[in-house]
Amino acid sequence: MSFPFASRLGFETLVAVRYLLAKRQQTFISVISLVSVLGVALGVAALIVVLGVMNGFGTNLREKILGVNAHLLVLSADGMVGNYQPLARRAAQIPGVVSATPFLYAEAMISSPGSGSVKGVVIRGIDPATAGSVLSVERDMLTGSLQGLATATPHPGIVIGKELAGRLGVTTGSTVQILAPSGKRSAAGFTPKIVHFTVTGIFASGLYEYDSSLVFVSIPQAQQLLGLDEDTVTGIELKVADIHAVEALAPQVATGLGGAPLYTRHWIEMNRSLFAALKLEKTAMAVILIMIVLVGSFSIVTTLVMMVMEKTKDIAVLMAMGATRAQIRRIFMIQGSIIGLVGTVLGFGLGLGTCAILTRYQFIKLPADVYYLDHLPVELRLLDLGAIAVCAMALCFLATLHPSRQAASLNPTEALRHE
Repeated sequence: MSFPFASRLGFETLVAVRYLLAKRQQTFISVISLVSVLGVALGVAALIVVLGVMNGFGTNLREKILGVNAHLLVLSADGMVGNYQPLARRAAQIPGVVSATPFLYAEAMISSPGSGSVKGVVIRGIDPATAGSVLSVERDMLTGSLQGLATATPHPGIVIGKELAGRLGVTTGSTVQILAPSGKRSAAGFTPKIVHFTVTGIFASGLYEYDSSLVFVSIPQAQQLLGLDEDTVTGIELKVADIHAVEALAPQVATGLGGAPLYTRHWIEMNRSLFAALKLEKTAMAVILIMIVLVGSFSIVTTLVMMVMEKTKDIAVLMAMGATRAQIRRIFMIQGSIIGLVGTVLGFGLGLGTCAILTRYQFIKLPADVYYLDHLPVELRLLDLGAIAVCAMALCFLATLHPSRQAASLNPTEALRHE
């Protein structure tokens, strides 16, 4: 067999390629070589797909959480923040802060006259003029707008989630009732406050928990509903320029606003356990799937050991003609590395192709009431892809050490005598 590129290959590489491509009488070794390639390829492909999906889950979840919630919160140890408008303007001027908006938080019950069902909800009082600069609710609106919160008639406006609207059987323009905890005590007992609202918008954040239990009203309406002073809110929501630098920015914001009783909480702190669990799950899945590559590398050991047994005479002849033991060792190391390289390349092709199909067609659907999204998101990162390639090639290379050492330790005289 002749190779047009033989002049550019070293002696060891040329022999290793000839051993791989030449037709052998023992086809069993060829089958094991193919199994080795497929084992490495499947392991690499599984790693790429699973890590891509895990990255997609983490990024998608973070984007959705940071869409409905702010990057940074300014709260008060006294429970409520007073004189909030000047405070919000000062917060927006702090370096690293993009925008600020006040908010009011409370829990209540919601019902609709038509359906008769009652649901516990979280009420978020917001400023329609500035909330869109901090939150993604304005971009998530399916119908209506936040501006309707301040202009609705005959009842004050309310924006509710898609899932909640479906459960209550309401659409834009429908009337709902909020049962507030700030009721009145009378001789007959405690009477909750019931306020009618007009649905001015329906949003879909993509997070089932938010879409089924979160409602937005204007701050004045929330204050009236909860019996609070008109200059009192729960806190200030801030959007920052760099979400990864929020831990360093948080104390600067608290200091810039005068310190105690004000304090800050950032998105990393509030969701630390969730993202730590996702990171741990990603690591565990990576370790488990590396075992598939390890199985493929064990097949490489079997292939090379049997090839050494088959090529005992050839090895003896090469050593008799002057080939050193180091060259014989490199021949089989290169041969195993080629098998690993072919398997890795095929695995990358299979894995990247699968990720592209998942991204384009989204044919794997997830139940929205169990997961926070309805399809598998995929995000490929160069660092992960590089780590997968290095890990796969390292395992395949380590698998060549014992067979190549065994080949180099052959005594050519004894080998030819037995042949």
